[in-house]
This record gives sequence, structure tokens and C-alpha cells, in this order.
Amino acid sequence: MKAAREDPRRRLLRRYADNPILTAFDWPYFINTVFNAGAVRLSTGETVLLCRVEDCSGISHLCVARSQDGITDWKIDPHPTFMPDPDKYPEEVWGVEDPRVVWAEELGMFAIAYTCYSQRGPGVSLALTEDFREFQRIGNIMPPEDKDATLLPRKIGGRWALIHRPVPGSGRAHIWMSFSPDLKHWGDHAVVLKARRGAWWDANKIGLSVPLIETCDGWLMIYHGVRMTPAGCIYRLGLALMDLEDPTRCLIRATKWTMGPETEYERIGDVGDVVFPCGYTIGDDGDTLNLYYGAADTAIALATGSVRELVEWLYENSLPGDTGND
Repeated sequence: MKAAREDPRRRLLRRYADNPILTAFDWPYFINTVFNAGAVRLSTGETVLLCRVEDCSGISHLCVARSQDGITDWKIDPHPTFMPDPDKYPEEVWGVEDPRVVWAEELGMFAIAYTCYSQRGPGVSLALTEDFREFQRIGNIMPPEDKDATLLPRKIGGRWALIHRPVPGSGRAHIWMSFSPDLKHWGDHAVVLKARRGAWWDANKIGLSVPLIETCDGWLMIYHGVRMTPAGCIYRLGLALMDLEDPTRCLIRATKWTMGPETEYERIGDVGDVVFPCGYTIGDDGDTLNLYYGAADTAIALATGSVRELVEWLYENSLPGDTGND
């Protein structure tokens, strides 16, 4: 199958020409797939990806890959970095998945929100680390069914804020925010972005993609929407802007999706027609965005863009507020 051609004149997010950047064949031990990686850029300039790795039992763990340029010459841990620990944390009996990483300045540590998976379904857990070698588990903080979570990198009104995506009995899945004084006890739960209804690209089911990006205009949210079709689901990316001091308030939301599966490595895999970012880094210029995404739940790919251009495009292609058309 011939890959779709990339036209840089019409792309906000431009695919790296030699995608995918990491596959199962790059791994130092035998695995099925690697995808959905959290990402950070250290003060040394090194990029660290905390990758979701699915072994041949179907259970996922996390493994670190490091690169000086964030694109090539990845150094991958020779063994799993973060394994499920069902003896101490029974909510992890079926694996740990989809990490999202932020630097929490007030803690002096990286905070990792990840999906814990058990017989009851997916839930949200937290862990802290200084070096991606030793980890302090906080444990399950949001019960099933819940996922697509990240911590905001700084406190809001003296409390930590968590974005997550519970699925209620109604079946529609919205993006929520909850607050905590200590990362363990959570309350003041509120819907912050609703899935649309009808024929929209993001109708019925949405979820956070990467951690929020702080800009002068607000918190830039990159989220995924799931379009149900007779041939299956399509995962695409959209944008919204949340208020800086009250991130439960959506300022504007794009009417169009900004990136969807087009290439062979995005359309064919264990789960086809999926682009699913969990991590990003920002370049030295404070604007260049490296977006790391899972492609068809099979490989990790890279797209680049400009934070400034994303915000400008959002203003030009948006409606005010949430517009979940309830």
C-alpha cells in the first residue's frame, strides 16, 4: 500500500518522513507491539519516552527509550522499566498502559498518570519518579471505568488538578477534571469538555491525548475523538483552549479535526485507523512541538508542529465555549 503524501502547506502537524520511529523490531527483548508513549525533555536536552509495551501474553508494561535528538538513535532499557505489580496493586493485574508524564515543580519530581487494568476494567493510577529508574507508586486514584488521565504540572488554586475520562452508564464519554490537596483524595469532579452528538468527528466519545500545554492564551488541549463508522472506529485529534486560572472552563473549541490516520502505519496494525498521542516535548525555541503518538496500536510515530500556529488555527476554526451541543 502506498503511503499518503504529506503536503506541508496544509498541515499543522507534519509527520516525520521516516516514521515510525520505534517498532517492536527495535526492542532488545521480544514483544508484540510498542505504542502510546509519555514523553519529557530533560534539562540535558535528552528526550525520554515512557513507552507502553504489549508482550505476547497481551499484558502491557512500560519501558524507557532515550534519545539525544528525540528522533533517532534510541537507547532502550534492556528489560521492562515499570512492570505491573498485582501483588501490591491488584488493580494492575491485567497490565499498566498509556502513561502521560509531567514535571511537577512543586514536588521536584515527574508525575506519571497511567491506566491500571484489572477485571473491573481500566482505572487511573499515579506514580512519581526523579530518574525513570526508581518509581514511587501512589496507586489507584480513579476507579474503573476511567482512563486518558494526566496531572496538570502546577497547582490550581492551591490544589492538584487531574484530567481524566470516566465512562458513565449513559455510554457518552466526556473529559472531566478533579482536584486534590494531596494527590490521594480527589473531589470537585466536573465535566470540562463534552463529546458532541450526531455526525461530528468527535461525537459520543472523546478523551485527552497529551498533557495540557501552557500558553499565554490558555491551556492548549489536544484531545482525541472517536468516530463510529460501519467499518469500525476512527481516532482523530482536535484542539480546545482552557482558561489558565480556571482550566475547568473551555474558552474555545475547534470545529474541525487537525490530524487523522492516513498512512499505512496508522491505518493497518493491531487496531487500525488510530493516531493516539500520549506525550510531547517543546524545543529550545519554546514553540517547536514534537508530538509522539501511537500508530494503529502497533508502533510509535512522530509529528512536529508549532504551538503558536496551533493556537492561531484554533482561533480561526472554533466556536466559543464547550459546544457539546446538548
